Amino acid sequence: MTEHLMIFADRETADEIAAELADEGFTEVRVIRVAHAGDDDAEDADWGVHVREEMVDDPSGPVEGGLRDRFSALAEEHDGWYDPEPSLP
Repeated sequence: MTEHLMIFADRETADEIAAELADEGFTEVRVIRVAHAGDDDAEDADWGVHVREEMVDDPSGPVEGGLRDRFSALAEEHDGWYDPEPSLP
């Protein structure tokens, strides 16, 4: 299993990207609210697209590397950033 997290400033972008990835058939794609440390205000939150894929079992293999490259480029294209090792519950 492999997990990835892309972070965006607005929910609309996150929703659009999540819908596209879900249509592609990834095991799980969800939009999550990412609060900044110490911020209680929802206006200060970013939006994450968390992707989980069961079919990739080698985190050092070429498929995983391709996913990291793709998600990193996708995040950058939409003025976001990519976390290759998310620590989500």
